[in-house]
Amino acid sequence: MAFEGSQICIPGLIAGEDMTAAQYYIVKLSAANTVIVCDAATDVPIGVLQNAPDDGEAATVCAAGVTKISSNEAFTFGWLVGTSSDGQADRKIWATDTTEYIIGQAITASAAAAGLITAYIDCAVPVLAATSA
Repeated sequence: MAFEGSQICIPGLIAGEDMTAAQYYIVKLSAANTVIVCDAATDVPIGVLQNAPDDGEAATVCAAGVTKISSNEAFTFGWLVGTSSDGQADRKIWATDTTEYIIGQAITASAAAAGLITAYIDCAVPVLAATSA
């Protein structure tokens, strides 16, 4: 079961589009103080939407902490999390998804192909290519 915990949310953000059906989706900046749902796996996420605002309304975005995230695939705890092309959680593999970003790590698993997972998120970190020592 997905759950939430302590969070740091970004104040002063507004929805740049209708996000009434996007609660717990991963969002990105689209203009100053404005967020929209990520629409590419290579987007740079700013956090996870906590409410469901319409265009122009206040958007509550968790940038760090424990949050629910909508997923459209089964997830295993411990997997690295980033955005898919529709703003839902997608597994990221270190040194493989090198043009994509990690926002955190899954705390809970989900056997369902669609649903909510719990993840600890911090900031968008690029998935770097492996380097030799």
